Amino acid sequence: MSLQTVSFYQTGTFTVGNRLLAAEERSVQANMQRTNSLNSGHRACQGCGEALGARYAIDAAMIASKGQLIAANATGCLEVFSTPYPETSWQIPWIHSLFGNTAAVATGIAAAIKVKKHKGQGGDVRVVAQGGDGGTTDIGFGCLSGMFERNDDVLYICYDNGGYMNTGVQRSSATPPAARTATTMPVGPEPGNAFGQGKFVPAIAMAHEIPYVATATVADLRDLEYKVTRAMGMRGARYIHILVPCPLGWGAAAQDTILLARLAKETGIFPVFEAEYGEVKSALQIRRPLPVEDYLRLQKRYAHLFGKTPAVATIARIQAQADKNIRRYGLLAKEAA
Repeated sequence: MSLQTVSFYQTGTFTVGNRLLAAEERSVQANMQRTNSLNSGHRACQGCGEALGARYAIDAAMIASKGQLIAANATGCLEVFSTPYPETSWQIPWIHSLFGNTAAVATGIAAAIKVKKHKGQGGDVRVVAQGGDGGTTDIGFGCLSGMFERNDDVLYICYDNGGYMNTGVQRSSATPPAARTATTMPVGPEPGNAFGQGKFVPAIAMAHEIPYVATATVADLRDLEYKVTRAMGMRGARYIHILVPCPLGWGAAAQDTILLARLAKETGIFPVFEAEYGEVKSALQIRRPLPVEDYLRLQKRYAHLFGKTPAVATIARIQAQADKNIRRYGLLAKEAA
């Protein structure tokens, strides 16, 4: 399957337009056969990007695996709002792991399925592991690297909202520079998260030279579904890193979740690409790069940058990082260049 851009020509309407397409061209979310794997009734916040990302990703994985899917889920926002005891919003086999061992639990599930297949028991069941950036880039990083190194047959999906949102908006190693959290300096010459800290796990995954690594955002549904489908069509360790804005933790309006995800991509703050065996194969192009200020101003975690005396130098450093991403991953479209 290849990514196929579909143009919509409707204007002045809220209709997405999927019903005008042939069934095979519709997104998974517009298809009557979607599984609603993460069903209604969960307790996510209004505008939660993680709830959208998980629904999109797992529904696509269910279609790709013909309904033969088991998910391991780390402790975190996704686990808490979807499974308040004794209830659950999941309509698939779902296992709650500890905060830091999701990749190891998923590896064990995959090993058990392999043994059952060898004995002629069960079908071709696939495994997905899910975690937030805290359970992925921090606490679970060792187990994740081990999964990559062994090339275990697991698709790991990280829902990155840039902090430990479930426990009070503490800093994680995915918290971007200058962003305020409950555990970063609120005042002083350089408030917010320090520059130079943290890690970009997609690049680390590429360094392991696993079969597939990709990034995505909840702003581009078709791109996200395409990448999950592509990953499910492969074997071995695969990793998808999805940017999922958090209105509560970011101090943003609930209705701006998709806008923020789109701006993160269009400014170069969050590069959207896919790689195979350590090499970037494609990237979502930016036709008209936007200044990072457009993205930062919508979030209260960056409010200190736009006070009576704007932090011009800090904003320039963030812009330089975005420009570096654009160069490194070849994000600028030819017509823009």
